[in-house]
Formats: sequence, structure tokens, C-alpha cells
Amino acid sequence: MTPQRVTLITLGVDDLERAKTFYAALGWVPTEQTEGVVFYQINGMVLGLFGRSALAEDQGRPGANLGTGAMSLAQNFASKDEVDAAFALAVKCGATPLKAPEEVFWGGYSGYYSDPDGHVWEVAFNPFWPLNDDGSLTLPTPE
Repeated sequence: MTPQRVTLITLGVDDLERAKTFYAALGWVPTEQTEGVVFYQINGMVLGLFGRSALAEDQGRPGANLGTGAMSLAQNFASKDEVDAAFALAVKCGATPLKAPEEVFWGGYSGYYSDPDGHVWEVAFNPFWPLNDDGSLTLPTPE
């Protein structure tokens, strides 16, 4: 067993149809759908969208107020121009801009937006972490 891994990230959403429409506008294509949940295959993992109250119940916490914003999901890109384009597309599709892409203290370029349910996404270019040909990220081996 490989303990250091994530295979599925599930986001609780208030309105599944609205969330599906938003991600479709970004170009995301569902891989599997059943009543109340949709899954997207993403570079060796899966992203799921599931009703927020149903997710709380599935977690054994019916009625829990599941929040957002305490973590962020990130998409790294190969250039600053790609970051700008991804940010602009997200905002055009209904995202709330949180921080426009800009040069950042760690030497890269990044911005943040939230999806219609408040889930925070970072779009970034990191010159120290080159992307694989398929867009996935493998951290460089320390020397």
C-alpha cells in the first residue's frame, strides 16, 4: 500500500446542476454520473461533485454545516499566459475572482477564484516545478 496518495476528492455542492454547468463551461467532461453525484477523471485521480447535505450524511454527520475555503485546489500551468487564460475563463463561466494572477513571493505567478459553491481554486505557474507532457506534476528530486 502507498500511504502518500489521494485518489478521490469530493466537493460538496449546494446545487449539483449549477456545479455541473460551471465545470462543463470550463471544459470538464463527466466520466461517470449517477443520481446525486458526478465524477471527473483527472490525471490519475477523480474529482466528484456531491450534494453538500448528502455528503454530510454520507460522512455520518447529518445536518453538519460543511464549509469551504479552508483549503484550495490548484491547477498548475506551463506559462503565465496560460494562467491568465484559465483565470479569465473561470470568471467568464461564473467563478468569483478572489485574487487576480500576479507575481508572488515564492517566485511564481498565481491567482485564486472560487467556484459557485465557494470552493477555492488556485491557478499557477511555478518555474521551479515543470509539468509533465500530460499536464501532471511530479516534484523534482532534491539534489
